[in-house]
Amino acid sequence: MKRPAGLYLAYLFQFLIAGNILIAFSLGEYSQVFGGIIALGLTMVPAAVTRRGYITLPWEINLLVALSLYLHIAGEIRGFYMLYYPYYDKVAHFVSGMTVSVLAFVAVLLLDQFGGLNLPRWMIVGFIVISAMAMGAFWEIYEWVFDTFLGTDLQHGLDDTMLDMIF
Repeated sequence: MKRPAGLYLAYLFQFLIAGNILIAFSLGEYSQVFGGIIALGLTMVPAAVTRRGYITLPWEINLLVALSLYLHIAGEIRGFYMLYYPYYDKVAHFVSGMTVSVLAFVAVLLLDQFGGLNLPRWMIVGFIVISAMAMGAFWEIYEWVFDTFLGTDLQHGLDDTMLDMIF
């Protein structure tokens, strides 16, 4: 079966994440190496679900996951957050918000389809919005934990945190 061309773009972003892990390792930024390894592992989840879950996820999901994680990893390791502040940060959070929303939509559709829930549209929309908001909150908590305990500089004050959550 021929793979869509967009899937190769997702592979490119995975390759770039791996390259950023090597850069972080060479710089001695071991907290970023850890984050990069986690991100690289997360980019492989859609393919694993497709192979083992007997469902076919669109290639766009692989691309969105890889792109959003690449933006965050490269932003920190390569300094894009500071170099293109505040625009890069907002674009990265916007793409990540779209990714989480699409993943929530797919998850609720799968639950509805295979779980026999027969949910009304307002519940599906509510689930998507709540999932995106929860993931945004978890992401900001992650940034705070890394800043507090590992000495990184992921958050730049209350305005930055609130705008990240809005995006």
